[in-house]
Amino acid sequence: MLSPMVGVFYSAPSPQSKPFVEVGSRVKKGDVLCIVEAMKLMNEITAELDGEIVEVGAASGDVVEYGQTLFRIQ
Repeated sequence: MLSPMVGVFYSAPSPQSKPFVEVGSRVKKGDVLCIVEAMKLMNEITAELDGEIVEVGAASGDVVEYGQTLFRIQ
């Protein structure tokens, strides 16, 4: 899964919450994986396919670039 925009990556809906997904999480197409904040808008990034998260490519609070790998799903 690649970032569709430049912004700030958030792995959870709030600082006190558990991450949406972690390595080993099973996901289905449409599940929320993270939030990327761009221009004060919180954009939910959803899974494009069913599978298992095998890598998380950013940490909460990281600035991510367009096209940067956010997740690897198998």
